Amino acid sequence: MHPWGKWGRSFVEYGTSAARAALDDAGLRWSDVQFVSGADTIRNGYPGYVAGATFAQALGWSGARVSSCYSACASGATAIDIARARILAGLCDVALVVGADTTPKGFFAPVGGDRPEDPDWLRFRLLGATNPTYFGLYARRRMELYGATERDFARVKVKNSRQGAANPNARYHKAVSEDEVLASPVVASPLRLLDICATSDGGAAVVLSSMDFARSRRPRPVKIAAVSTVTPRYPNTVIEMPNFATDSSAGVAPPDRPFRDSITHAAYQEAGIGPDDLDLAEVYDLSTALELDWYENIGLCKAGEAERLLNDGDTALGGRIPVNASGGLACFGEAVPAQAIAQVCELTWQLRGEADGRQVEGAKVGVTVNQGLFGHGSSVVVMR
Repeated sequence: MHPWGKWGRSFVEYGTSAARAALDDAGLRWSDVQFVSGADTIRNGYPGYVAGATFAQALGWSGARVSSCYSACASGATAIDIARARILAGLCDVALVVGADTTPKGFFAPVGGDRPEDPDWLRFRLLGATNPTYFGLYARRRMELYGATERDFARVKVKNSRQGAANPNARYHKAVSEDEVLASPVVASPLRLLDICATSDGGAAVVLSSMDFARSRRPRPVKIAAVSTVTPRYPNTVIEMPNFATDSSAGVAPPDRPFRDSITHAAYQEAGIGPDDLDLAEVYDLSTALELDWYENIGLCKAGEAERLLNDGDTALGGRIPVNASGGLACFGEAVPAQAIAQVCELTWQLRGEADGRQVEGAKVGVTVNQGLFGHGSSVVVMR
């Protein structure tokens, strides 16, 4: 990985740095890579839209085959899925997956230009609905349904800030208190500045290979046991960015399993495990309240029980099921195409016992989860 921050340099620099680090970790040369899967960024001109080729060129044209994909926040998982599928199909043995971003100051704004038929453009122009606006709506929903409090949200930030303080790749290394969170300015009620993740620069990469190739290099390689990139089922009755409204359930009953619940469910089915088999999880904490939602979505507890799980210490290091041992987005900020890859990097280090200062003891099975705009699910199961 290239550490997260606000470095003011090209995303290509972050991505190539992360790629070289991944190759060094795998004990491979660039010339050993047969396929490059790039996760695209939409804020960095044409090179960002063809990330696979951009990184291949930066590393030195080698004749490797490439792909480039964009799935918003799920882009990294989609890029992993493409590379993994190619390996499982027997079309290559070694693939490199790379994602990196350079982000603007403040919240994400729509890409430039007038696009009156684009819901993402319209939500800014007609509603003024930035990403934190949606985060605030989700938080308010949680308070109304389950009695969550602003102090519960603050405790998520406190937990993650402590866990990420020792992570050299994180942007923020300062542990904060509940009172500091609650004293920070309101951004989108009820969420405050320290409840919401920043936008960051950063890059992440992983080397994937066939199991035969991996075992020739490492006696006990970490395995990607499943990748889920599911979409919602109609009718989707919970509001999702960048939509203005939900589907109607007047004529068709909602599915038994809502969209966010279905993301890791599909991964569990593919891997042949369940939430009780997990040792840790990396979830997409765009806000502190959304982390609590994810506890329930990935099956760690029943609906309405996430606050109890948090307050009992179950999701902290040393607890029953640590969540965001890396520090999560609370400590990293969001570098969109790199984030889902970074989650897999963290699980890999944890399962190898290499997560100094934040190690989950005895970790053998972990899951990632996040969600991209326009119905992109993202979950990866990693096992050793």
